Amino acid sequence: MSGQLARGERASSSVKGVSKADRLHAFRGNSVDDYYDHGIREFPLPSRILLGIIIVVVTVATKIAWPWKIEDAELLWNDRRGRIIVMNHQSMLDPVVTVASLWFRGMRVRPIYKSEFDKSKLVTWIFSRVGAIPVVRGTADMKFIRRAQHAIERGECVLIYPEGTRVRSDDQKIEFHKGFALIARLTKAPVQPMAIVGARNITPKGTHWKRFGRVYLKAGSCIELSELGVSGRKEQTDAMERASMRAVYDLVGELRSEHPGKM
Repeated sequence: MSGQLARGERASSSVKGVSKADRLHAFRGNSVDDYYDHGIREFPLPSRILLGIIIVVVTVATKIAWPWKIEDAELLWNDRRGRIIVMNHQSMLDPVVTVASLWFRGMRVRPIYKSEFDKSKLVTWIFSRVGAIPVVRGTADMKFIRRAQHAIERGECVLIYPEGTRVRSDDQKIEFHKGFALIARLTKAPVQPMAIVGARNITPKGTHWKRFGRVYLKAGSCIELSELGVSGRKEQTDAMERASMRAVYDLVGELRSEHPGKM
């Protein structure tokens, strides 16, 4: 554990300050942990080129298949701070839109994904190269907490879905994961709420799935820990969770009101 934290500490430095010993190799010798513990701008050039190609391709493809639009996008794009972005979760389109939108404006995003996906070595390889970081749900995953903390300190954004799974109906039972609020308290980083509607049925489920439907997103104002008016570690964590998720669902309500029929 101490060795992993040490790598994370070194990774929190800027690219200019990374020693040769810490730099990732272009084609060999890197573990997935190396990608989790280093900043995206510190990835080897081939990995960064691959990430750029992937983002351009998926942006064009998703814009054609499910034309998407981010409302109040300047709230997302104009803030250059490392921060935590929290969203409701409808489909695999959600992280694509957020990561791509910020990538084109020079910001790097670390999506958080459940470690169950790591059962596939191919998925692990791809996710690590695009900057995603795994979390072991249902545990006090301090490795994930530290990696997210170092990413924010480097100026990267961390994208988290507190619902923990794709929500396919309004009556689906949800248990929120509070990790994002703990990270906010540890880093004093702002939490930015976002919402998405219209993406629930775009992923295959048997033979029934939806194509060419419009998808809408909306960005909200950042929530600062200092604005919550509470003290105490647990109280601050709980207050941040409540305020952030309330803001997310308020944005969902606004989008549904503005675009009737979109769920």
